[in-house]
Amino acid sequence: MTKVVNHWIGGRTAEGASGTYGPVTDPATGEVTTKVAFASVEEVDAAVAAAKEAYLSWGQSSLATRTTVLFRFRALLDAHRDEIAELITAEHGKVHSDALGEVARGLEIVDLACGISVQLKGELSTQVASRVDVSSIRQPLGVVVGITPFNFPAMVPMWMFPIAIACGNTFVLKPSEKDPSASIRLAELLSEAGLPDGVFNVVHGDKVAVDRLLAHPDVKAVSFVGSTPIARYIHTTASANGKRVQALGGAKNHMLVLPDADLDAAADAAVSAAYGSAGERCMAISAVVAVGAIGDTLVEKIRERAEKIKIGPGDDPASEMGPLITKVHRDKVASYVAGAADEGAEVVLDGTGYTVDGHENGHWIGISLLDKVPTTAKAYQDEIFGPVLCVLRTETYEEALDLINSSPFGNGTAIFTRDGGAARRFQLEVEAGMVGVNVPIPVPVGYHSFGGWKDSLFGDHHIYGNDGTHFYTRGKVVTTRWPDPADAPAGVDLGFPRNH
Repeated sequence: MTKVVNHWIGGRTAEGASGTYGPVTDPATGEVTTKVAFASVEEVDAAVAAAKEAYLSWGQSSLATRTTVLFRFRALLDAHRDEIAELITAEHGKVHSDALGEVARGLEIVDLACGISVQLKGELSTQVASRVDVSSIRQPLGVVVGITPFNFPAMVPMWMFPIAIACGNTFVLKPSEKDPSASIRLAELLSEAGLPDGVFNVVHGDKVAVDRLLAHPDVKAVSFVGSTPIARYIHTTASANGKRVQALGGAKNHMLVLPDADLDAAADAAVSAAYGSAGERCMAISAVVAVGAIGDTLVEKIRERAEKIKIGPGDDPASEMGPLITKVHRDKVASYVAGAADEGAEVVLDGTGYTVDGHENGHWIGISLLDKVPTTAKAYQDEIFGPVLCVLRTETYEEALDLINSSPFGNGTAIFTRDGGAARRFQLEVEAGMVGVNVPIPVPVGYHSFGGWKDSLFGDHHIYGNDGTHFYTRGKVVTTRWPDPADAPAGVDLGFPRNH
């Protein structure tokens, strides 16, 4: 019997009522294993209504109450991390170790939310004028929404809802319909931790559900992670409806390798950053820029390492890389490799014909490596979101920097060098929101914020860290003057002398 994934509204499972369902496949076999209910406008409205009702009490609850629930949730999440990783592998396809790493990075943000009391401290200035004090406080917004992608079905939601909930908001999550099960398990664990009904809700669906959330008058803010075209649409639409928006888009992350770099370390980094999680991550390195005469040596070192990667089902402990999420996506990724030579690139490794014995219908693609890629090639210009690494050549640092800064994306970047001065110059001159120095995937830890520049971010706030707390709260400044008790009207005696 096919598994059915329903919504989570008001603290309990809500069976889909629209009659519309989407297929969920096992990427390793290509078989449909699950169907997920798609929400109607009425079902979205029910989730928002549950969140709005819950906000009346949750928004006024004490910090101690909120963090106590989150501490319990953290313990449950830690205890069930293998189970959640298995759900991710079954529907996304990534290998178990990658899925466990995803849960671990989500736990970092739960840790941050457990200590939210420190970040919510206000400010006070006394005696700004005679008997006048000024204080600033931060208060929750109300009902907030998260719309999240398929590539991190547990981590990206946890970039959002723990902080939102800790700040006193209630939450409606619209996860990817391609791998929805992890979000429901998170909802169950939150309920088991004692989160009041309606504080966290999950609705599945397509554009119908998304558009209703963007337009709903009771939704105060929207967080999104996904492709740049959709991020731009989310930002434009939600902003036009008066909502606060943080919308994180796509990327084309460059790794600059200078002639003095440790080429073995650079090759190791390029392979793990380009091909880990089958390249389906917005912080993947998809373009290596080799400066000077090191290009041939670096490409050969990358090729030697890439050819040894074991590709297979995500639940096989021997697998180092799994399949892609869908056959449609697999075919799109393959098209960039198939057309690379005609656009002037040299195809060093072509993984488009790769299959796995016994799993021939899986969404497989092997490691692909393209060298001497021109900037006009589609393989360079587009975010491929697959295991395809482009190598570009430049003669100088300045030429490489100009190439990187000319990209419309500005998510993450890295430099490999032994020269501290060159690294310092790069981190100041490059136009990207996250920079690694001899670190290929510079995803910030939970107490720093994640976000790019240019077409990689729409909105003023990055996600999690201090920016996350500010996004999910709004500031209020209170100016206060109290009369001195000694000046109280006759008949009121507070025991203060009247001869001062």
